[in-house]
Amino acid sequence: MESNTVAGVLITILTLCAVAPSLATSYTVGDTAGWTTNVDYSTWTKGKTFAVGDTLVFNYPGGHTVDEVSGTDYSSCALGNSISTDSSGSTKITLKTTGPHYYICGITGHCASGMKLAVTVTGAASTTPSTGTTPTTTTPATTTPTTTSPSTTTSSTINSSPATLSPTIAILFSCLAVFKLILSPLA
Repeated sequence: MESNTVAGVLITILTLCAVAPSLATSYTVGDTAGWTTNVDYSTWTKGKTFAVGDTLVFNYPGGHTVDEVSGTDYSSCALGNSISTDSSGSTKITLKTTGPHYYICGITGHCASGMKLAVTVTGAASTTPSTGTTPTTTTPATTTPTTTSPSTTTSSTINSSPATLSPTIAILFSCLAVFKLILSPLA
């Protein structure tokens, strides 16, 4: 009986530990409008915080592409130099690195008609949804410029406190503590 209880608790702990990486957010680009011309994607990004591990989902009909490009190619809507490209109609991009990422439609004229997206990716994924308001911090912060369109630059504040634990690490430590408590009576 006791071994069944221990096994059940261990399975629960392992499940909780497996859930921790799934705290990332999946963003449907353009929401219900999807990836199309004549949408202001710089407005769509306002109030959203993109983090490593989050996913951008581009939904679009045939006749469009999702091309990751350099900042220069984004600003000038230059075609032909894409870092990556997809035309499947449902492109999912997991954000793996911090910093700016730029996407355009590689069909002539579509980028100039608004099919361009710039996102700035921060560190680890957050467990709290963005509310569109700037949080107040008491720790030192750094200001990083964030390009929201070719001609507009805004600033965002990133909390740089070394005392902040990522949610994944906090859950992992909690799981280890519970695991140790369960096994200690067995030793």
